[in-house]
Amino acid sequence: MNDRLPHEKGFHVSWDQLHRDARALAWRLDGHGPDEGGWRAVVGITRGGLVPAMIVSRELDIRVVDTISVKSYSHQAQKAPVVTKSPQADLMGDGTGILIVDDLVDTGKTLELVRSLYPKAHFATVYSKPQGRKQVDTFVTEVSQDTWIFFPWDMALQYVQPFRGAD
Repeated sequence: MNDRLPHEKGFHVSWDQLHRDARALAWRLDGHGPDEGGWRAVVGITRGGLVPAMIVSRELDIRVVDTISVKSYSHQAQKAPVVTKSPQADLMGDGTGILIVDDLVDTGKTLELVRSLYPKAHFATVYSKPQGRKQVDTFVTEVSQDTWIFFPWDMALQYVQPFRGAD
């Protein structure tokens, strides 16, 4: 019997680990863009994709960076995603040569929405869950669907109860 709450199967990501994983993502993407291996721009999906997008853009020396804001969570409950801010239309076109970066693909609904807008873009995430895996082109680490990823911007230093027992 599993007496844990869903978020108790947690994968805690430190700032150092996120930086290493985002650099690993950049290494996988290096030389794979359509313009002689280069990318025209990086677009981070806010909010979680901002940090990895910045790291990828720095590592690949991509100076054109924009954002797309998609809201799909409200008080930790997932809802239908909605675009609240679009990137520059003249930059995006159909997405050719554009690298779209997010921290995580979970169910795939956010990437599905963004892919419908920019079908020729390349979608990259640092972390992937199986249900959303088909929506991402490149990722670094896959975790199980029932794993909750705790990102460093969501965390504070405090005592953590052991996984099993009280010792």
